[in-house]
Amino acid sequence: MTIELSTADDAIRFGRSLGRRLRAGDLVLLAGSLGAGKTTMTRGIADGMGVSGRVSSPTFVLARVHPAGDGGAALVHVDAYRLGGDLSELDDLDLDAELESSAVVVEWGEGLAEPLSEDRLVVRIDRHPDDTRTVTVEPHGTWTTRVDSLS
Repeated sequence: MTIELSTADDAIRFGRSLGRRLRAGDLVLLAGSLGAGKTTMTRGIADGMGVSGRVSSPTFVLARVHPAGDGGAALVHVDAYRLGGDLSELDDLDLDAELESSAVVVEWGEGLAEPLSEDRLVVRIDRHPDDTRTVTVEPHGTWTTRVDSLS
């Protein structure tokens, strides 16, 4: 599935739509270059999930936990950019345990976080010179049947 996003508001709306579908145990990997809009999309995801706390890039802390809203799951927002492919640091975050009670969104997690779950959604964000984005959604495992309603 490929979606064109013209503005940052479109990225937030897409993220919100995705966030409304997330539940504990869900893993989402956000891929894209610097400035592609991964954190902006995560703001939408958090809004759609109804979690609390301000969403900002967790680059220097590696992970932030946003507590669950009424009846929902918590959001664990991870930025694997500084890990540079070091799986041991990702393991130290104990994300597999977090997946039991939270949805986990990992920026820069492609090539690192896949072992956390066979059921994952990879969202690739390509930023174009005119500042529009193309989002490609790549479902794995149970996501293949859940991705149809995203837009």
